Amino acid sequence: MTEPAVTEPFGKRLAEAVAGRGPLCVGLDPHEQLLLDWGVGDDLDGLRRFTDAVVEALAGSVSVLKPQMAFYERFGARGAAVLEEAVAALRSAGALVLLDAKRGDIGSTMAAYADYLSDRHPMQVDAMTVSPYLGPESLAPAVSTAERSGGGLFVLARTSNPDAATFQHARVGDRSVAQAVVDTVRGWNTQGDISGEENGGFGPFLGSFGIVVGATLDELDVDLDGLRGPVLAPGLGAQGGTIADLRRLFGSDRAVVPTVSRDVLGAGPDPVALRAAAERWAEAIAA
Repeated sequence: MTEPAVTEPFGKRLAEAVAGRGPLCVGLDPHEQLLLDWGVGDDLDGLRRFTDAVVEALAGSVSVLKPQMAFYERFGARGAAVLEEAVAALRSAGALVLLDAKRGDIGSTMAAYADYLSDRHPMQVDAMTVSPYLGPESLAPAVSTAERSGGGLFVLARTSNPDAATFQHARVGDRSVAQAVVDTVRGWNTQGDISGEENGGFGPFLGSFGIVVGATLDELDVDLDGLRGPVLAPGLGAQGGTIADLRRLFGSDRAVVPTVSRDVLGAGPDPVALRAAAERWAEAIAA
């Protein structure tokens, strides 16, 4: 099997996308109720109509689109095919695709999951979410693939679900599990494509390895200094997170990718209304 072609590192491509389009990430979450609310039907045709509308509305203006793999997999291989076509269309229009799959395993299985980042995969994406809870070495195949292919990873660290602290606040020596995750990702960036350069935001030396920290936290209870990579911040809008929460948790000089799903998707199915909803969020984030 041939090696994947090396492209510019994800961190550099993300910084360029944000410079041109802003940092907003919009999730593609075609769950049953949303498809019914759109009036397209909770079936394969409805899934396709939803996806086509989002691509038409947002591919040319939003930096990052984040499809949730589970909502496509529930329709089987045909649902995955819909997403495969959408990923190609999104990327050809200049958007970055972050596959929200939260994969986590060991050895050859993790390597197979990581192939989503490789150009030998029929649905190559720019980055993907991964779970670290089998240990840092379990993610080594994904790190290697990302480095070879110019892809990125966002590692679950301090997530927005209410009971996340049950595991993430557990102690590993003198630090929390969440902090151990952050420290691991910091190490990848320090050794990777930005070695020797400090950067506090979306700049030319942004690393390709990021973490997931929810925008709904009461306080930021992990130390992100020196991360040198992006922070994916889900939870804006329907989950209760606000622009003020972004500022409170992360300040203004960190590379944060705020994520909105329901508050944009709820404006569908009209592509014009979808685009307007995304623009409102983008303007609010930039203000």
